[in-house]
Amino acid sequence: MITDLIILVTCSVAISLLGLLVILRNPKKRNNQRFVFLSFTIVFWTVTNFLSDNAASDTLLYTRLTFFAGVLTTFALMGFLENFPNNTAVKGSILIRLHAIMTALLLPVTFLPEFISAVHISGSEGSIETGLLYNFFIFYISFSLLLLAPVIIRSQYRHAVTYIQKQQIMTISWGIIIYAVLAVISSVVLPLIVNDWSSSSFGPAFALILVGMVTYTIVKHGLFDIRLAAVRSVAYVLSLIVLAVIYYLLAYIVSVTLFKGEVSSTVSLSPINIILALLLAFIFQPIKSFFDKTTDTIFYRDRYHTDEFYARLSEVLTTTTDLRNLLERASSEIGTTLKAEQAFFFVQYNHVHHVSAGTLHHSSLPLKDAHRLNEYVKKDGQDVIVTELLPDNHAVHRLLISHRVAVLMPLMRGSTVLGYLALGEQRSSGYTNRDIKVLKTISDELVIAIQNSLSVQEVRDINVHLQQRINTATAELRSSNTQLRHLDKTKDEFLSMASHQLRTPLTSVKGYLSMVLEGDAGKVTDTQRRLLGEAFTSSERMVHLIHDFLNVSRLQTGKFMLELHPYDIVKLVDEEVRSLQRAAETRNMKLEFINTIGELMLNIDENKIRQVVMNFIDNALFYSHDESTIKVELNKTEDQIELRVKDTGIGVPKGEQAHLFSKFYRASNARKQRPDGTGVGIFLAKKVVTEHGGDVLFESTEGKGSTFGFTLPIKKLAVTSDEKLDELNQ
Repeated sequence: MITDLIILVTCSVAISLLGLLVILRNPKKRNNQRFVFLSFTIVFWTVTNFLSDNAASDTLLYTRLTFFAGVLTTFALMGFLENFPNNTAVKGSILIRLHAIMTALLLPVTFLPEFISAVHISGSEGSIETGLLYNFFIFYISFSLLLLAPVIIRSQYRHAVTYIQKQQIMTISWGIIIYAVLAVISSVVLPLIVNDWSSSSFGPAFALILVGMVTYTIVKHGLFDIRLAAVRSVAYVLSLIVLAVIYYLLAYIVSVTLFKGEVSSTVSLSPINIILALLLAFIFQPIKSFFDKTTDTIFYRDRYHTDEFYARLSEVLTTTTDLRNLLERASSEIGTTLKAEQAFFFVQYNHVHHVSAGTLHHSSLPLKDAHRLNEYVKKDGQDVIVTELLPDNHAVHRLLISHRVAVLMPLMRGSTVLGYLALGEQRSSGYTNRDIKVLKTISDELVIAIQNSLSVQEVRDINVHLQQRINTATAELRSSNTQLRHLDKTKDEFLSMASHQLRTPLTSVKGYLSMVLEGDAGKVTDTQRRLLGEAFTSSERMVHLIHDFLNVSRLQTGKFMLELHPYDIVKLVDEEVRSLQRAAETRNMKLEFINTIGELMLNIDENKIRQVVMNFIDNALFYSHDESTIKVELNKTEDQIELRVKDTGIGVPKGEQAHLFSKFYRASNARKQRPDGTGVGIFLAKKVVTEHGGDVLFESTEGKGSTFGFTLPIKKLAVTSDEKLDELNQ
């Protein structure tokens, strides 16, 4: 009897505490409610089983109650599996409806004589006389555990949305299966085989296996943050212990000093005791705060520091104005810090346009779903929407589940919804109140950064549209007015003159910047070096741009000519790669030169070929993403030399590739990426390469990158012995 009593108390307390812990987590969730019902039925079964084994009288009644509780427990077990973990019941299953009907029929049957007619107790052993209806009970248990439970578990696993949910299903299911099988063996199978029901007293003890598996799932796979409750409980208990010790010491000191060690019954009513109580009440909160911080440091050592996270996110939001790049980097930072399976932004602007960007393989929010969310947010005005806190039948709950969104934060600009920040399931223990507060804190900063990017984007769009309108008007005027030919000629002459006039002062600016960078004017700080480096790079681009305009002017006036002389093509490419290393570093990119040949002297126009190489590399740098690698490959075949510049940038749309080498033509995505481009670089590159007898190389896939390059014929441009001798003499 003592063993049975220990089993009774242990199982009842453990299961009751676990059920209480689960229902306090979220009383509104259906699977939490069903787990509490399951806990109640298990405790009920444990109590009736104890009474049937140890009661001195009414043994038949308690035995029938035990079977009644067993049927009820089986029904509660199936009901919990049906709603775990998605909080949504398995729909359309005939077996589940049949099980409910069988349960309703079997519960009153357990009290009939045709089910159990008599109970015989002899010492520590006992036996039961069963009737014909007892076979119905055997069939019910077999049907539940062998057929229905696997069907429900398989269906829930198939409909699980996240990896965490699948792990929860597997762990809980194994716990239930092991518990149910052992309980059935001890309470049903063994008694039938040996006709001795003493083994049934151990059946409820196997419920501890279920308790252990559920507890393991709570801690390991994040049913909820039990660690927070434990940590806060430890802090509270430690605070009370410290207060008790302080009170005891103060009371002892007062007793010794004022009452000379005598214990008086009036101490509790004395003003001194009241003062001590007030003192303890005053210092309770500081002591509790101290233990809260101490326990957080011990138990949450792996959690992120909010100040460091705010600093990193602020740096991301202030280092770029490109909207998509901003959203991708911010999503990566937020998702990594909060350990989210996915993180993405949805931003809507101009009433018709929207952009979605985030971490790799993130979900996309359709525009119609965004409109439904807008209506919900404007109506309810919530700061952060947590999916699991919404009712299961709520339209927004179903919408967020379909997009694998666990937390949704509206980004508000006044009363207008600017967009949303969506987070997937948390990879560890789920989102805490601390995480929600952090999201609310960064909301305003995100809105400001997005607004700034949208403003820059609007300016860029205006520039693009304005340029398109100017080009259209110019084309119409050229076709309708023959006088524009004279104006075009005048423009070319002015361009040539202006380019010549600009080149001299620009060369001086570039030279002085180089001197300052090299320290000729004194020590330069890192910030100054970075700013001067940007200015030096811009001046170099201006020089190259002036060369392009001069060459365009020469093409228009028929003065474009090649000045051929022997030069090492390998040395030329290497020098250009080195000169653009600074520009690559300022963009956090890597410029890699892959050379498979040694020295190769060719009769080329060094300056114009150099300009071609520079244009290809410069374009690759500008149209590639940060932290990417630009590869410059120089190869040699039997009759020609090949140069290829490969990037992983925005690429060129397929429908626009045929027009790419036209004068002043720029692809649509290139105009968005770099509105200040001219479109003359690759036009001139093709002219220069063609004049040398070579061909331009070009391959591109939109969104994946491009390859620009050229081939030059070795035999046609080969250097003769006399030319080599002249080069040496010079």
